[in-house]
Amino acid sequence: MINSVEKTGKTVREAIESALGQLGVSENDVEIEVLDEGNKGLLGIIGSKQAKVRVTLMESVSDIACDFLNDIFEKMGVAASMSVNEEDNTIYIDIHGKDSGIIIGRRGETLDAIQYLVSLVVNKDTDKYTRVVVDVENYRSKRKDTLVVLANRLADRVVKNRRNVTLEPMNPYERRIIHSTLQENGRVKTYSVGDEPNRKVVICLK
Repeated sequence: MINSVEKTGKTVREAIESALGQLGVSENDVEIEVLDEGNKGLLGIIGSKQAKVRVTLMESVSDIACDFLNDIFEKMGVAASMSVNEEDNTIYIDIHGKDSGIIIGRRGETLDAIQYLVSLVVNKDTDKYTRVVVDVENYRSKRKDTLVVLANRLADRVVKNRRNVTLEPMNPYERRIIHSTLQENGRVKTYSVGDEPNRKVVICLK
């Protein structure tokens, strides 16, 4: 795919429009470099020189994210493919491959680290923030379902035994799932203790 073209025209605008037409994009999708503003010459004929521009397609945030991920996977020595969806200023990247367990890591720690790094790269040198969600074969949804079941089961245990329960260390995303799940529970309440990365959720009686 062509991502950069040089075009000439009687004016800079004419050269730009010619380049945009060849690339099949709008001006918002490109970077424009004026190589020569040209001149009309004497009487518009003698010594006239055409304007010249270089128009280059800007890399989309999805392209930036995928290029960065491919570089990470190469360094990790894992084989993976990606599907990308952009919606409401959010990039959803779902990773597939036989090495998915390596990418997820223990309790999703590697996946969270990768998501954080991709977000940094995508939002570098831009005023418009783009949210990035990186998942591996629907791991996050499955993990959320597991945590919801766990939260309700442990809440029942707290009520039955009348003793607090402290969960294993979790990242902020997973702790929010526990807090949110039990927020409307009339019998128990939750709070967090400890420092990152060993911060834990405690479930206790109200």
